[in-house]
Amino acid sequence: MDLHYLTVILLGIVEGLTEFLPVSSTGHLILASELLGYDASVWAMFNVVIQLGAILAVVVLYWRTFWAVAMGLLRKEPTSWRFLRNLLIAFIPSAVIGLALHDYIETLLGAPKVVAWALIVGGVAILLIERMVKENRFHGIADIPLLRVVGIGFIQCISMIPGVSRSGATIMGALTLGVERRTAAEFSFFLAIPTMLGASTLELLKKGDQITSAQVGWSSIALGFVVSFIVALLVIKWFVGLVSRQGFTPFAWYRIVAGIGALLWLSAR
Repeated sequence: MDLHYLTVILLGIVEGLTEFLPVSSTGHLILASELLGYDASVWAMFNVVIQLGAILAVVVLYWRTFWAVAMGLLRKEPTSWRFLRNLLIAFIPSAVIGLALHDYIETLLGAPKVVAWALIVGGVAILLIERMVKENRFHGIADIPLLRVVGIGFIQCISMIPGVSRSGATIMGALTLGVERRTAAEFSFFLAIPTMLGASTLELLKKGDQITSAQVGWSSIALGFVVSFIVALLVIKWFVGLVSRQGFTPFAWYRIVAGIGALLWLSAR
C-alpha cells in the first residue's frame, strides 16, 4: 500500500482511539506527525475534519437517545428541552473563545513540547480530581443545573491547549461540579457533536482549498473518516464500561507516562 494511505489509516486509528478518551486526540496527532516526520501543517485540516468520523460514531451508538429527545421536543417535554438547552449552553463558551483565539490556537498546534507537558499536567489533575470527588448528585444530562452547565462549558475551553483533551476537560469539569461518572462521559460525547462540527466547519472555510492539494485530497479525507468512525465505534462502549468500573485513573497514568516519554524523545532529537 502507498505510504501516503498508510499515514491516512494510522491517523484515522489514532483519532478514533483517542477522541473520546481523556488523553487528547489532537495531542496524539501532533506527536504522531513529529514521530513520522511529515509536515503537520499540510495535515492540520485533515486531522480536524476526520474527527467527524468519530462524531458519527456517537450518533450511531446513541441514536435511540437522540430520537427520544427529538420526539420529546415535539411533545414539548421539559426533560428533552433541558437536555438540548444544556448541550447548547455548554457549547457556547468554546464557540466564542475558539473564534476569538483561533489564530493563537493554531500556533500552539505546532508545539509538540506543549502537548507533552499538557499530558503530564492533565494526568496529575485527573489523579487529584479522582481522589477529591466523592459525591455525585446529578445522574442525567437533563438534570444538571444551568450554572453548572455553564461551568462545564468554560472548563471545556481549557482543551484548546493541545494535549489537554476536550473529553478529559469536559469529564473532569463535570465530575468536580457533581456529575456522576457515566453521565459525565456521555455528556462529553454529546457535547463533542456541536463542538467538532463547529471546528471542522471553520477549518473547511479557512483551508478548504488544501483538499485539492496533491498531498491531502478527498480520497484521503474519506478514508480517514471511515477509519476513525469504525475505531471510535469500538472504543466508546469499552470506555463507558471501564470508567463505570474503574474510573479515570488508568488514563491519568497513561498520560503521565506518555508525556514524560514524549518530553525525553523530543529533547533527545
